[in-house]
Amino acid sequence: MTSKLQRLERPLPPAAVMAADIACEYGPFTDNERIHGVTFDGRQVWTATGDTLIAFDPANGQIHRMIDAPSDAGTAFDGTHLYQIAESRIDKIDPSTGKVVSSIPAPDSGSNSGLTWAEGSLWVGQYRDRRILQVDPATGHVLRSIASDRFVTGVTWVNDELWHGTWENDESELRQVDPASGEVLMRVAMPQGTGVSGLEHNGADLFFCGGGASGKVRAVRYPQR
Repeated sequence: MTSKLQRLERPLPPAAVMAADIACEYGPFTDNERIHGVTFDGRQVWTATGDTLIAFDPANGQIHRMIDAPSDAGTAFDGTHLYQIAESRIDKIDPSTGKVVSSIPAPDSGSNSGLTWAEGSLWVGQYRDRRILQVDPATGHVLRSIASDRFVTGVTWVNDELWHGTWENDESELRQVDPASGEVLMRVAMPQGTGVSGLEHNGADLFFCGGGASGKVRAVRYPQR
């Protein structure tokens, strides 16, 4: 008889892989050559381009707002405020005025990449460290660390599902991972040469994916299982 321990030692079945269904592309945006972070406020998509936050209408790609802000990595929205990684700190920004309300230290690492908001916390992707950190938005204290086996770019939650982007050797995926163990549950493969920087879900049926140096944001349909 096979013991429980022996069953647990068997390798896990590979996660299902699906091809990305790209619904549309936005950009590149004039004078902004790179996309770092992406978030969604329920009406507009916000994208970080290095020194400017751009808000556009996902229905037609029309730009509604531009805010001058250091923005070299992930972007998040908590329902009221934007959060933006700016090198060694995370700025909390009032989107109506563009003013920085407060700042906290970013996690110690030179590889902070993605950012999202869920369950009252910020979730920070760390690219070369291959992990996702749950961070206290008031203090910057790291509450939890989830390991990945790939470089982590954008991060987002879809209800209780944790997803992150990967980007290695011109290959990118959207991956659903177990929030407790980091086990890969599903993989959505982007077309060859198409990168994923920022990542956000719209609360319905689309992911918004930053396209790095392409300067584009791509809308990818949530996979039908």
